[in-house]
Amino acid sequence: MKYILFALCISLSISCQQQKDIVIAQTYVEPQDPSPKADENWLTVEKGLHASITSKDNRFVKSVIPKIEQRNSWEDEAWKGERVSAQMVLWSNDSINKVDLEISDFISEDGSSLPSSIAQLRFVKYVITDEFAGGCGYRKPEDFASSLAADALEPVSSYKIKAQETRPIWVTMDVPQDAKPNTYTSTVTLNIEGQDSQKFKFQLDVIDKILPLPADWKFHLDLWQNPYAVARFHKVETWSQEHWDLLKPLMKTLADAGQKVITVSLNKRPWGGQTFDQFEAMIDWKKKTDGTWEYDYTVFDNWVQFMMDLGVKNQISCYSMVPWGNEFYYFDEAKGEEVKIKAPPGTKEYEDLWIPFLSQFKTHLVEKGWNNITRMAMDERGPKEMKAMFKLLNKYAPEFGASFADNHKSYKLYPNELKDLSVAFGATVDEEDLKLRKQNGYISTHYVCCSDGFPNVFTFSPPAEGVFIGWYSIAANFDGFLRWAYNSWVENPLQDSRFRAWPAGDTYMVYPDNRSSIRFETLREGIQDAEKIRILREDFTKRDMKVALDTLNKLVAEFNITKKPEDLEGMLRNAKKELNGLAKK
Repeated sequence: MKYILFALCISLSISCQQQKDIVIAQTYVEPQDPSPKADENWLTVEKGLHASITSKDNRFVKSVIPKIEQRNSWEDEAWKGERVSAQMVLWSNDSINKVDLEISDFISEDGSSLPSSIAQLRFVKYVITDEFAGGCGYRKPEDFASSLAADALEPVSSYKIKAQETRPIWVTMDVPQDAKPNTYTSTVTLNIEGQDSQKFKFQLDVIDKILPLPADWKFHLDLWQNPYAVARFHKVETWSQEHWDLLKPLMKTLADAGQKVITVSLNKRPWGGQTFDQFEAMIDWKKKTDGTWEYDYTVFDNWVQFMMDLGVKNQISCYSMVPWGNEFYYFDEAKGEEVKIKAPPGTKEYEDLWIPFLSQFKTHLVEKGWNNITRMAMDERGPKEMKAMFKLLNKYAPEFGASFADNHKSYKLYPNELKDLSVAFGATVDEEDLKLRKQNGYISTHYVCCSDGFPNVFTFSPPAEGVFIGWYSIAANFDGFLRWAYNSWVENPLQDSRFRAWPAGDTYMVYPDNRSSIRFETLREGIQDAEKIRILREDFTKRDMKVALDTLNKLVAEFNITKKPEDLEGMLRNAKKELNGLAKK
C-alpha cells in the first residue's frame, strides 16, 4: 500500500512538472466593442477553448462565434525567399483561459530542416472601425456605423482569451533564400491552462524558384512616411536618439515590403492639416536681413541617409513646390520670427521663394550624390498651378523632374517632366504613352484613396483586397502602387482607427511599436505575387516558352478589372495555385 501511494505521488509529480507554466505577455488594452452582437448564443459552444486553422481571408468578429469547419492542418507552396501567411482562430464560452503558442522546426522526410525562427505567431487585436459610406469627406463618428475590426498583429506568444470572445492568430513564414526545395512539416502547439495541449500540422512545400530580396524587387512601392507621428505618439523629442530608435524597426518593416521612395517635406504642412500630426519642414528656411537665403539641411540629410541605410534608395520625393493652399513658411531674420506667406505658382512671391532654393538645393544634392534620384513631388494639384510650377522648374532645375499623383492626365502635357506618375485607380494611361514612359525609364503607378470602396486597405476592407492590388498593378501594366499614408496615425491608433475625415484606417497601415497589420501583410503578399509574375515572364521569354508565357499572361489579364468580382478570394486562391504551378515548369 505504501508502495502504491509512493508511486502515485511520483506520477502526480511528473504530471505537475509536465504542465506548462504559462506566463502571459504584456500587451495594451483593447477598446470596448461599440456594437457587440447581442443575440449570439455562446451557450451552444462546448466547454473549453476551441481552435482551428482557417482561411486568412476571414476577418473575424470578436463577439461572433466562428462559423467554420474546424481544421488542424495547413499546407501551402512558397518560393525560396517568399513570405507566406496563415491564420488560426480561438474561441471560448468559458472564463479567461491562458494560452501559449509554440512552433517546431520545419523538417523534411530526408532530414533537411528550416529553423522554427522563420515563423512568427502573432495574436490579432481589434481596433474600432467604421464603414465606407461614400468615402471622402469630413465625418462625425456618431453618423457612421462603428464596430471592431481584427487587424493589428501583436508579437506575443501568450495571451488571455476572455469568455465569449473570438481571437485570431496570424502566422507568417519567411522561407530562406537558400532553402532546399522540399516538403517541410512543422507543428504548432497550443498550450492551454487546465486543458490538454492542441497540435496543428503546418506543411510547407518549397519550390525551386528564388524571390529576390525586397530591395531588389522591381515593383515600385510608394507609401508616404510620417516620422512626426512617431515622435508625438511616443512622447519623444523629434529627431532625438529615442525618436530614431523608434523609427528604425517601423521603417525597416516598410523597406522589407519593397518600398522604393523616401518621403521628404521640404516645407511645413505640404498637405495642410489633413493628418493628425502635421509634417514639419525637413529643411530650415531662413531669410537673412540682407535679403539672401540660408538653408539648413541637417534633418533632410539625416532622414534620407537613415532610410537609405535601411534599403530604401531608389527615389527621394520632396513635398512640395505646390502645397495645399499655396502656403509656405520660413524664418525671417529681420522680424525674428517664423512667417507664413501665400505664394501661388506664377507670382513674384513664388519666384522669390523658389529660385534661390532650387539653386542651392541642386548644389547640395550633387555633393551628396542624390541629385539623379530626387523628384519635386505634388499631390493632386490643379492644371493652372502645375503649368506655372513646371515653367519655373524647367528653367532652374530641369534635372529633377516631378513625382505627381495625377487626376488630370497631366502626363499628356508634361511627358518628360513627370518622371514618376501615379494615376487614380481605374484611370488609364494611354498605351502609347505608357510604352514611351517605360522606354524612357519613367515610373508609372496607380493609387487608391478615400474615394475607392474597392480595392482598399481600410481597417474594414476584406484582406483579399490588399492582395488584389498587387495583381491589378501588374495586370494593368503599372510599375507599382502608391498610397498616401503608411503611418500617419490618428490620436489613439491602437484603439480607434477612425479619423475626422475619410474612412477608418485610411491614414495608416501599421501600428505603433512596429506592429504590422492584416492589411499590410496582404498588401505585401500581392506585391510578392507581382514580382513572381514579372520573374516568370522574363524566364519564359528567355527560354522561348511561348505556351507557358501565353498561359501566364491570360491568367494575369483576368485581374485587369475595376469592379469587385463575386468571389475575389476564390479567384485569387486559384490564380496563386496556377502561378506556382507555372513556376515548376
